[in-house]
Amino acid sequence: MSNKAGIWIDHRRAVIVLVGAQERTLVIDSHVEKHPERSGDSPMKGSYEARQVPADDKRQRALTGELNGYYDSVIAAVHEAGALFIFGPGEAKGELEKRLQGNKSGARVQAIETADRMTDRQIQAKVHEFFASSSAR
Repeated sequence: MSNKAGIWIDHRRAVIVLVGAQERTLVIDSHVEKHPERSGDSPMKGSYEARQVPADDKRQRALTGELNGYYDSVIAAVHEAGALFIFGPGEAKGELEKRLQGNKSGARVQAIETADRMTDRQIQAKVHEFFASSSAR
């Protein structure tokens, strides 16, 4: 049973480092396309009908639904962890925290940090460094 987990996350990929009796690293791909682009011709190039373009709110709801499924997969992977450290480059880390709070798991979050893209080894090192420094306090 892991008692700590570090999560590097963006909208495309999550790398989870579970620290406990055994250390494991999991990678979860979201398979979510970023905001879908409108398809079809530009209204400047010819005739244009609003019905040819999906409504923005409909596309946003679809994207949000896919992201929520992705966040739920990440949460399921860390369900046994008592302490969470979340970091990453974009908005996904905050969105994951909100999802955790909605699941009444937000209290387990120790810290959230902004971090650039990292290799899996850099992620593992950052997680070890964070939990080593937090236990020294």
